[in-house]
Amino acid sequence: MTDVLGPPSILIAEDEYPLQGVIEMVLAEAGFATDILASGEEAITVFVARGKTHKALVTDVNLGGKLNGWDLARRMREKDPALPVVYITGSAGAALWKSQGVPNSVLLEKPFHPDRLIAALMQL
Repeated sequence: MTDVLGPPSILIAEDEYPLQGVIEMVLAEAGFATDILASGEEAITVFVARGKTHKALVTDVNLGGKLNGWDLARRMREKDPALPVVYITGSAGAALWKSQGVPNSVLLEKPFHPDRLIAALMQL
């Protein structure tokens, strides 16, 4: 999974700090590097600044700020149409996934086992 340039980098947009730590630990153990941000605005700024070096986006559907997870994924797909997206939600987001989610994405409902996140990233 690691190449000459280092481990694949995953951009995480999650505003729940305890979950940020769990996601970071699980992805590190699986061989991924992470950039974890609390808002969609921060995530899009980092994504653009890094020049599309991220291999996937994992985003909470309900983020604080102006951009929710649906909007964030659409904006990032404008920059990188093939970017894999994993949505995570603890609310009624699953019902909106078909209409709001980007094509070829995966949705995980909270709480989920960390192995499901790794499996979703590998699937994409």
